[in-house]
Amino acid sequence: MTIRALHLVKTSDGALWAARQAEILARFGVEVHVAVPFRAGAAIPFWRKAGATIHVVNLDLPAKRPWAIPAMCAAARSLVDHVRPDIIHSHFVSTTLLLRLALGRNHPVPRIFQVPGPLHLEHAATRTAEICSSAANDYWIGSSGCIKRHYLEAGVSPARVFLSYYGLPLQAASRNGYLRERLGIADSTKIVGNINLIYPPKRFLGQRVGVKCHEDAIDALGAVLRVRADVIGVLIGATFGTTDTRYERELRRRAADVGRGRIVMPGYFDASEVQWSWPDFDCAVHVPISENCGGVIESLMAGVPTIASRTGGLPEVVIDGVTGLSVPVRNPSAIASAVLKVFGNSEHYARLAANGQRLVRSMFDIERTGSEIAQIYRHILEGASRPPDFFSGSVLDRA
Repeated sequence: MTIRALHLVKTSDGALWAARQAEILARFGVEVHVAVPFRAGAAIPFWRKAGATIHVVNLDLPAKRPWAIPAMCAAARSLVDHVRPDIIHSHFVSTTLLLRLALGRNHPVPRIFQVPGPLHLEHAATRTAEICSSAANDYWIGSSGCIKRHYLEAGVSPARVFLSYYGLPLQAASRNGYLRERLGIADSTKIVGNINLIYPPKRFLGQRVGVKCHEDAIDALGAVLRVRADVIGVLIGATFGTTDTRYERELRRRAADVGRGRIVMPGYFDASEVQWSWPDFDCAVHVPISENCGGVIESLMAGVPTIASRTGGLPEVVIDGVTGLSVPVRNPSAIASAVLKVFGNSEHYARLAANGQRLVRSMFDIERTGSEIAQIYRHILEGASRPPDFFSGSVLDRA
């Protein structure tokens, strides 16, 4: 049986994970259609490579333009009537909510929300609004165990919540000196920091720092630099999604004051530059206030000892004492102490990073995760086949 799936994304530039997943789904006999807001964008070639039929329809719920909602709902209904999908697969909160508004509670086509991150689930109002908008034919795929637990603890039936990590095309990279040459850093100098886009605080959610918490990373690096003269901090990334760079400028001033020239913020790197840069790090620090599993996969794939905050899905990847070090959220002194531990016993933490590399190779293997999604489709549509087994991390038991 060929399954026709309609995917919904709110961006033509991002959500590459969804496009890459679609390429694997096509191999399992899924006919993929996708709704994107614009015909041009960085993600469009990936959707074309997947063989998806592309429909230019903006289904990103316009929270700041509520008067546009009726027209967008009508466009959603028209698209569904045209495509006639067997299943609808949404990848964002905003596209999910718009779809539910458009189709209502009694529409016969099953709808899946593959949840990319836990942020909306960490706040009672947004969590309740999203879950209450669902109907009997709505299902969820958590892209981490943390997300799945949020839904179960909110009372959603286990029969309607699945688990499948977003797969990635993982490639291990070896140190080639790219970052050191680009920034003029000597081989004898240790590099610690991260590669993250910069997101200003969401004041309406009560955030006082950006979601990636560059503030705590900078303060922790300052403490490390006061102890170790052979270390430099590197924080790669730029502001995402807005032309307002005031928050980024604040971070740069903070880095200059705290690091006294030894915390470098070189700006945006593209995907290739990121891959070339990670192996030059001696320690990665990823300490957001909210996160799924991102921000640590690339560093572990590069064999870099990794420190992560205990939030969201990060403890599923950076397992304390097994694949890296975990620290409390909003605790710069704990971050600094962890960095000094790594530099004090580099061989031990290199072995933990090797464990982490082995884990992410399996956990985020796109062939495995794409197969899981196809199984979930068939389980929902046919009922007879069982859903896929959850990823267990048993690869570490075989080490």
